[in-house]
Order: sequence, then C-alpha cells, then structure tokens
Amino acid sequence: MTTATAPLLRFITAGSVDDGKSTLIGRLLYDSKTLLTDQLDKLDQAAAKGETPDFASLTDGLAAEREQGITIDVAYRYFATPKRKFIIADTPGHEQYTRNMVTGASTADAAIVLVDATRVDFSGDTPVLLPQTKRHSAILKLLGCPNIIVAVNKLDLIDFDEAKYQAITEAYTALAQQIGLKAAVHFLPISALQGDNIVNASARTTWYTGLPLLPLLESLPVSRNDAAALPAHFPVQRVARQDGSSSDDFRGYQGRLEAGRLKTGDEIKVLPGGQTAKIAAIHNPNGKTDAAEAGEVLTITLDTDLDISRGNTLAAADSPVAPAQEYQAALCWFDDIPLNPRRKYLLKHTAQTTAVKISEIAYVWDVNTLSQVQSASELKLNDIGHVSLKTQQPLAATTYGENPATGAFILIDEATNHTVAAGMIRAGSQADSFEI
Repeated sequence: MTTATAPLLRFITAGSVDDGKSTLIGRLLYDSKTLLTDQLDKLDQAAAKGETPDFASLTDGLAAEREQGITIDVAYRYFATPKRKFIIADTPGHEQYTRNMVTGASTADAAIVLVDATRVDFSGDTPVLLPQTKRHSAILKLLGCPNIIVAVNKLDLIDFDEAKYQAITEAYTALAQQIGLKAAVHFLPISALQGDNIVNASARTTWYTGLPLLPLLESLPVSRNDAAALPAHFPVQRVARQDGSSSDDFRGYQGRLEAGRLKTGDEIKVLPGGQTAKIAAIHNPNGKTDAAEAGEVLTITLDTDLDISRGNTLAAADSPVAPAQEYQAALCWFDDIPLNPRRKYLLKHTAQTTAVKISEIAYVWDVNTLSQVQSASELKLNDIGHVSLKTQQPLAATTYGENPATGAFILIDEATNHTVAAGMIRAGSQADSFEI
C-alpha cells in the first residue's frame, strides 16, 4: 500500500493537562523525519548542547500557549509516510478548553488518549484515572470515534514498571465498559520525551509485544460510515438565481450532498413540505455532471419551480427521514453561562436555524463517578448531558449514529450570539430511552 492509495487517517490527541500530548506529536514528527529542515535543525542543536528538545513547541503555535505551557487551540499538522497520509489534531487537555477538543474529535478516525503514569492514583485497590481522561473518553464515545489508542506515557519516570502499566490498562478497560465504549481499543507503553515505542520498538519494554505508535497508526482501518450508501440528503444552503426571460431563467439549489447519490432524472422530495420533482441537471465546481455522491458540493436544478429556500432539504423520494420537532439529544455544554431552559436559544442544523426550547434535562453525566445525575436543573461549562428539545420549525434530521453530518447541531444563545453547545441527536420523540 502506498501513500497515494492508503486512506487518509485523521487522528487526535486527548487526555489531561501535562499528559504529554504536544510532546508526543512533536516526537512523532521528529522521529519520522517529517519536519521542516529549520525545525529539525533547531531540535538537533538543542540535543547537541545536551538540552532536552522542546517537542511541544512544534504544535503549541499561539504565544499564549508557549508562555503558559499549555495547549489552548487545536493545532492541525499534516504529514505522510510511505504507507499513509495523516492529519493530526493536537487538542487541549485543560477542562476550560473541552469545546476545542470536541471540535477536533468530531472528524477523527482515531484518538490517542494519553495517560500520565506518574499522576495515576495507585493508593487504593484499583488505580484512579484523572477526570479529563474520563471526560474525553466519554466525548469520544458520544462522537463515535472508531479507534482509540491508550498511550500510557512517562513510563521512564517509573522505571518502565510493567505491573503499573498493566494496572492502568485494566483501569481503562473498566472505564470503557462502564461508559459503553464501542471503539477498538489498543494499549501502548511509551515515553514521548525519550521516544520509546513512538516509531521504533523500545528495548526498555521487552515485555510489550505490540506495534510502536507509528506502525500502529499506519495499520488502523478507516471505518467511516458509508454516507454514499444512505438515501440522498441534500440540505439547501443557497438558492442561486439568474434573472432573465422565462425561457432562460435559472434557479439552482446549492449545498453539499451529505448522504447518498443523485443523478439526473432522479425523483426527489422537498422536506419538510413534501413537494416532489425530478432533477433536471447537476453541476459541480468542474461543470455539468450526470451523477454525484455524498461529500460533493453541488448546484441542482429541478424540472419544475418549487418554493424552496435555505434550510429546506432535497431528499430521495424513498427517504425514510421524517421531519419532526421533538428530539432527544446529547449536549456538550461550552458556555460559562449554564443552560437555562427559560433562556432563548437557536438551534443550527445543517443549513437551517430555528428557535428551540429545552423541555427537559434527563440527566447530566458525572465523569468522576461515571454516574447519571438525574436531578440536574442546568448544564454547566463542560458538562455532558442528555436533554429533550422541541424546535419551532421541523428538522429533516437523522440520529448522529446514522450519519454525523445530518445528526449533529449546535446551540446558539440568542442574546449573546455565542455557540453554547454541540449536540448529537440520539433519538426522535418516540424513543423510550437513550444512553451515553
């Protein structure tokens, strides 16, 4: 398999502050020789002086990040090996920037969850993981991340103690079972700073028989949902008009095909209205085409004029998607001002924005105890909760598990215009229950 043919892998780093996420990515880029010459020279000069290279500086790009020694923004890096191309999202570990982590994780094919072995509490019968490790794992579960690599870091500081490493893997396995994590989980003992098991196998972990990090990343399957196999779903972002006489008037509906395939002559229905028409022509950025599939940006014309505007959806005639106004959803709360059911919010789903009422907070997920707080009356910054909501206008939505593109939304505070939450539709109004 060559770089040209291997599927692109998007992966993120996750975990608590100072677990070594930025150092890990810097070391990975350095050891795989995928840095720019000036970056390599800077690190090599530090090593020649006997200094420890600052690998974290390769991804901590903001001045505030370098000054405070923490990651704030999501830093994206691109690199390739002979086997695969990669996009890395180095996400913040600090609880204050959980929203940035959610952004990076939303499109990831894999996540490296770092666990600092020196900060795990071994005083009890079982090791206790840090709250951010639990929170980030719960978010990865919500977002349906298919592959998780649990990298137990800083083993050089505990003399590569195999017993403690095994205890940490058992603690994470128990966590995965408690939150219902369905991802493929891989465990890896590393020292990001020293380079153990990053690109090459470490002589200091002879008891570990698995792959080092880079070969493991190269071998991971990319198992995204095949959106093209779903019924066609085309949210209209813009209506393009070219005024003229009735003989050459142009009315095109522009947007991105989020699911399925379309071809000239297909019958479609307009949601939520239910009007039907046939596709007269399909245009992509390269010109006219006979067919298109999920992921393409298109302009579509129909064989008859219909009342269609931004926020409507063109769907396959046999699409099972039924517009509704009541949904159950998981929310990751981003704002300093807690969720207040009496406050006015807007919900943005694909190209549609509508007023929404949070009718019930079913529960809030307590990441420390892994329990559901049933009596919660609000969601606070970085809380993960499940709610019932009702929109002013019907949505042509699926569940997030069916298709993330048509099952995700954001909430906007109407007073401040802040994006206050990211949401994932778990079920429609007829569902009996839902879990994280």
